[in-house]
Amino acid sequence: MTELPTLIKRKLQAQVIGPIYAEMVEQLGEQRAGEILDSAIKKAAIAEGKSFADKAPGGVTSMADFIKLYENWTADGALEIDVLKSDDKTFDFNVTRCKYAETYREMGLGKIGHLMSCNRDGTFCEGYDPNIKLERAQTIMGGASCCTFRYRYEG
Repeated sequence: MTELPTLIKRKLQAQVIGPIYAEMVEQLGEQRAGEILDSAIKKAAIAEGKSFADKAPGGVTSMADFIKLYENWTADGALEIDVLKSDDKTFDFNVTRCKYAETYREMGLGKIGHLMSCNRDGTFCEGYDPNIKLERAQTIMGGASCCTFRYRYEG
């Protein structure tokens, strides 16, 4: 079975999540609905990270293999990135265009786009390899001109 590009998966998920989120807001309020969505997406990201870790060569993860995984998220121009540094301990880059943010805004879901995508980035690492940590000062989804991804392998 061919894997769908991640941007397509996120759009399909958003088509389901959007109406569910709207109903949660109506019944529970915006704050509680956001907390529930945040928690659910983080759990899904950890599970996805574990699934990718299980597929790592010999079941052993590394920064090099993690960097290769980024092809999944950048496929079909979903992210335009400028790599600043890439080695066995560091993966630093800026996202200069994010079609995930554009897609959520087009769908009227820009307000929760950070919950559906951005909060996955560091949380994914918890499942994939907890030695990989993300620091990010800003995101396009949050209104910045670029996203600053700074991954470190601390193992």
